[in-house]
Amino acid sequence: MATIAVVDYGMGNLRSVAKAVEHVAPRARTIVTSSATDIASADKIVFPGQGAARDCMAHLRDYKLVEAVGTAFNNKPFFGICMGLQVLFESSDENNGVECLSYVRGKSTKFTRDTNQPACKIPHMGWNEVAQQKDHALWNKITDLSRFYFVHSYYVQADDQSIVSGSTEYLGKFCSAIAYDNIFATQFHPEKSAANGLQLLENFSQWQP
Repeated sequence: MATIAVVDYGMGNLRSVAKAVEHVAPRARTIVTSSATDIASADKIVFPGQGAARDCMAHLRDYKLVEAVGTAFNNKPFFGICMGLQVLFESSDENNGVECLSYVRGKSTKFTRDTNQPACKIPHMGWNEVAQQKDHALWNKITDLSRFYFVHSYYVQADDQSIVSGSTEYLGKFCSAIAYDNIFATQFHPEKSAANGLQLLENFSQWQP
């Protein structure tokens, strides 16, 4: 039986993520864990998060999970969600700059309010379309421009645009998903995105990169 580990570092919508993974992968063993040993032995990793990048990085260090997450990132099917996408990059502009995990080149930057688009509030919160930028196994059975649920004030800017797997329009076009090798990560929350989100997680549970 395969094990899917949902990384618990004191932040993130862990219960909802775990329940969604359990629902779509009933033949797998889903665990919520803050143990580096569990992460090392799991077959697949889900790395959720929400809140502030500075707090996220502090919690990862406090839980002594930076090395375990890095090893998993380099060696296992890995799904990052929301802050679990943003901290994969080198830095965040939050609070005059936060050093992040630097697994992916680029940074997170804050949405800029556009007076010509008064209906666009910050944070970006609610349902929005995701344009699939390239074919990928995790988009299987998900129609292009399907809607997913977002809650965020910052978005990632990847130095390598070839890794951008999904984009969304909000105060301009931004990267809402990345994919390369064994990595897939989204700015939106699949666990809150109804049937499309569940399909994405099911595809991940079956993915053999």
